[in-house]
Amino acid sequence: MRRTIDWVDGAIEILDQCALPQEVRVLRLTTVDELIAAIRRLAVRGAPALGAAGALGTALSALCHKDDDAVRADAKRLADARPTAVNLGWGVRRALNRLPEGPQFVLEEAMAILDEDERVNRKASERAAEFLLRRCARRPLRLLTHCNAGRLATVGWGTALGVVWHLQAGGHLEYVFADETRPLLQGARLTAWELAEAGVPYRLLPDSAAASAIARGLVDAVVVGADRIAANGDVANKVGTYPLALAAARHGIPFVVVAPMSTVDSEIPSGDGIVVEERAAEEVTHVAGRRVAPPDAAVFNPAFDVTPADLVTAIATEDGFFPLV
Repeated sequence: MRRTIDWVDGAIEILDQCALPQEVRVLRLTTVDELIAAIRRLAVRGAPALGAAGALGTALSALCHKDDDAVRADAKRLADARPTAVNLGWGVRRALNRLPEGPQFVLEEAMAILDEDERVNRKASERAAEFLLRRCARRPLRLLTHCNAGRLATVGWGTALGVVWHLQAGGHLEYVFADETRPLLQGARLTAWELAEAGVPYRLLPDSAAASAIARGLVDAVVVGADRIAANGDVANKVGTYPLALAAARHGIPFVVVAPMSTVDSEIPSGDGIVVEERAAEEVTHVAGRRVAPPDAAVFNPAFDVTPADLVTAIATEDGFFPLV
């Protein structure tokens, strides 16, 4: 399995998620500015993958600059590139902590994050899969997911889609409903592509049809990833997640979050303190570069929403269910 993001011959290589599914394109990034641009346009995205990007970008800066202050300035720009995803800043800080030892040690720490990623996410998603097999009586299981939380959102394996891989391998999966995930269609472009590649039966559905599918008894559980988890268990994830949690609660099915512990921000007591990124109006007013809304249309385009902890059935991490007991 090719890594979504990696260090190759002195540069950062990423699988360009803006090109999928039409083209599998690898970008080679040699400057921090190029990496920041790739992060902002979502060529690399997903909490664990952004953690790796932050660490590798810090290493790239450390190898390019002799001045530690310049590295720290680059690190701050990287950490601020997307405000909601806590893993980005986590990866930056973890790599930057090695700066006094020298650039090669910064790179060593970044590579350690990449090497840990698949192991951590396998453990978290296995825990969630086992939980669903205990919790849901029906076999095989029918899952619904939102956005993309597969290997493309990580260095390898995935979080919410990691659950799918475990269940599929055990013969416990009937199909996956994949929300299209407007306005940028990460579900349609990325999750559907991953499921098709893996040979997993799936159906793509409009975001607005998800609650109806749940109400009709077509879904046994909702499984999603996370971009930031507050200390009390409130979860920030791709906008559209909160309505799924409401529908799951109304119809009595589990709503499960799968994320590494690095996504937990213990410094934020609740979801009220999570900064929600708002993105460009053009993502809503235009489709494939063509305007579909009136020229004077005002737009509200949050990239994420926050699901209160009392709507979350379980948060599975590599260390156990959060909050850890």
